[in-house]
Amino acid sequence: MCDIMGRRRRRREEEEHRELRIPAEGEVIGVVVQMLGYDRMRVRCADGKVRVCRIPGRFKKKVWIREGDVVLVAPWDFQPDQKADIVWRYTKDEVRKLEEMGYLKGLELEEF
Repeated sequence: MCDIMGRRRRRREEEEHRELRIPAEGEVIGVVVQMLGYDRMRVRCADGKVRVCRIPGRFKKKVWIREGDVVLVAPWDFQPDQKADIVWRYTKDEVRKLEEMGYLKGLELEEF
């Protein structure tokens, strides 16, 4: 029992020390609207478009994404208005910081 609590505490501390990732050129912040199955989901992006996004293989087992999560999306070069890859998932604290910085204007977020 003690070992499990230690892992949780360690993971929480790692998340606290993680650097805030700000969208670079060609990246857009979005909110997961619907899970479509396997590694795909529908994401409403800050630029007003709804894209079908996939989780790349390097994130499949490491990052768990649910509806309502705020994610960073990289649109594809081919079909940029319809498809994208999920690059990053923001934690609750990171979402609060992004709101304070003004990056989440235009997105309807549900309260946590």
